[in-house]
Amino acid sequence: MLDTRDFFAEAVHAEAYRYTIKEVIGKGSYGVVCSAVDNFTGEKVAIKKITNVFEHVSDATRIVREIKLLRLLKHPDIVDIKHIMLPPSPKEFRDIYVVFELLETDLHQVIKANDDLTPEHHQFFLYQMLRGLKYIHSAKVFHRDLKPKNILANSDCKLKICDFGLARPAFTDMPTTVFWTDYVATRWYRAPELCGSFFAKYSPAIDIWSVGCIFAEVLLGKPLFPGRNVVHQLELITDLLGTPSGEVIAKVRNEKARRFLLNMCPKPGIPFELHFPRADRGALRLLRRLLAFDPAERPTAEEALADPYFTGLHCLAREPVAQPLSKMAFEFDRRKLTLEDVRELIYREILEYHPQMLAAYLAGGTARPNFHYPSALESFKRQFAHLEAGGVCAFEFAGLGEGEGEGKGEGKGWGGVKRAGLGRRTTGEWRAERLKRGGGDKGGRVHEGRKSGEEGDGVGWVGIKS
Repeated sequence: MLDTRDFFAEAVHAEAYRYTIKEVIGKGSYGVVCSAVDNFTGEKVAIKKITNVFEHVSDATRIVREIKLLRLLKHPDIVDIKHIMLPPSPKEFRDIYVVFELLETDLHQVIKANDDLTPEHHQFFLYQMLRGLKYIHSAKVFHRDLKPKNILANSDCKLKICDFGLARPAFTDMPTTVFWTDYVATRWYRAPELCGSFFAKYSPAIDIWSVGCIFAEVLLGKPLFPGRNVVHQLELITDLLGTPSGEVIAKVRNEKARRFLLNMCPKPGIPFELHFPRADRGALRLLRRLLAFDPAERPTAEEALADPYFTGLHCLAREPVAQPLSKMAFEFDRRKLTLEDVRELIYREILEYHPQMLAAYLAGGTARPNFHYPSALESFKRQFAHLEAGGVCAFEFAGLGEGEGEGKGEGKGWGGVKRAGLGRRTTGEWRAERLKRGGGDKGGRVHEGRKSGEEGDGVGWVGIKS
C-alpha cells in the first residue's frame, strides 16, 4: 500500500491535498507513476514523481527538455501535461511531480493482449501515430525514441505519443555531434542509418522508420526486428528488405559501415505479402515505404498521411502543423550547465503552471537565471505570424480532441470502442461514413468484446477491466 504522505514528501501541502492517490501504475529508475483523482475537477490523472532529479546534470537537462517540449507541443495525439506541482523551496527541492492525463495502457500491452485486432484498428492506429508525428516534425522536433511502450492507449482506440526524454529540437546551426551524442534509443526500432552511423546528417526519417516498425508489430503481433546486437539488427533488416543497392551503399559516409554492407551476402528479401499474410494490401504498400532502407526514400509523415491507405480518414483540416519552436527557448542546450542552472530552469518551467507566481517571478520577485525565455508578447507575436502565414487557427485545432464528433474517425466514429469491445453498430457507422466520403469498405471482422469474471465485468479490447 502506497503511503500518500511519503509520496508527496516534497510537494507543497496545498498541492498534495488536491489529489487522491489510487494505485501505483508504473515504476522505473526515474521514480514512480500513480493514478489519482483531481479533487478539484473529479478528473482521473497520472502523477509521475521523478526522484533525485539533480543527481546528474545530463538527466536533469533531459527533464527540462521534456517538460518544456510537452508544454509547447499541444496536440490530441500527444500526451498532455496538466499540471506540475510546486516544490516547497525553489532552491532545495530534489523531486518533481508532473501531472499527466491518464490513459489506460500502452500499445505494447494492446499488442500483447489482443490477437484479433481488425484492419480498422490497424489503420486508425497508424493514422494517429503519423498525425502526431506530422505535428512534432513540423515544430522541427525529432522524437528519437518511438516504440510501442511510448504510445499510450485507451479502450476507445485513442493513441497518444509520450516520453519525450530523448526528443530534441533540430536547429540548423546545431552541430550533428552535439545532436546525437546522447542517442540511446531502443535498438529494435532504430533506423538502419543509426545502427551503423551511415550518414553524416540525420533527418526526421528516423522517426518514420520507428513508426513503420511499430505498425509492423501491430500487424504481426510481435516485434519485427528483435536484434540481439547492432550486427544482428542489420542482418534481420536485410533479411526482410534485401541487401541495399550499390547506389544506396555508396551514400554511406562511414567507411567501416560501407564495407560491412558491401561484404554482406546478397539477399533478395522477403515479399511483404508472405511475411504479413493477413494484412491489408494497402497497409503493406505503405509499410514498404515507411521501411525503406535509404532514409531519402521514406515519406514524410505528411506524405504518408496522403497515402491511398487513408482514403476516407485523411483530412488536412484535422492534421495541423505547428510553428517551429523558438531557438531562444532551448538556448540552454548550447551551454555547459551546472546543477543550479538546471534547478533554476526546472523551477521556471514549473511556474508556467502557477500563473500568479510566474507573474511575480517575471516582475523580479525571485532571483532570475541567466537564460532568456520568450515573453508572452513574443510568443503571441510568433503565433499571430504563424496564423497570418496560413497556420491552423486555435479554434479549428480545438476540434481535434477526443470525441471529435460523429464520422471523423474518432470519438463516435469507428474508433469509438465500447467498454466491452468494438461493437457491431459502431463499426457499421464507421463503414457508412467511409462510403459517404468515398472511402470504400475494406470489410474485416467485428470485435464482439469479451467477458471476464462475474457477469457484467467487461474487459475492453486492451484487456483492461472497465
